Amino acid sequence: MPETLKSRLQSDMKSSMKSGDKGRLGVIRLMLSAIKQVEVDERIELDDDRIIAVLDKMSKQRRESISQFDGAGRDDLSKIEQAELEIIQEYMPAALSEQEIIELVEQSIASTGAASIKDMGKVMGLLKPKLQGRADMGKVSQLIKSRLSA
Repeated sequence: MPETLKSRLQSDMKSSMKSGDKGRLGVIRLMLSAIKQVEVDERIELDDDRIIAVLDKMSKQRRESISQFDGAGRDDLSKIEQAELEIIQEYMPAALSEQEIIELVEQSIASTGAASIKDMGKVMGLLKPKLQGRADMGKVSQLIKSRLSA
């Protein structure tokens, strides 16, 4: 049976403890804590897809913080968030190329028969499971809007 994302995080946490890598250990604990919070709130055991959604949300929060810190000239805080983001990204699926994203958007528009901005929800609903954690959904949304309004 392949190793789950959660068990990989737990084993990486142990090895970070042993090696004394406090920065990495802290980020892994944050990830496990976020996963545990959802599991407790919803009284379920998360599968890899849901864990990726949790990690994707954490990545998005880090990216937003980085842009705010950069805008405020707080490079020190920006570097901390960037380091955390890099560790979180290690557990995410490989990012799709821009061309792959465009192809998926085109396929989804064609298969849903989307013709206008009103159909955007259908297209996003079809794409989200395929792209979760593998693409910036904000950019995907902009791409769909530009395709449907053209």
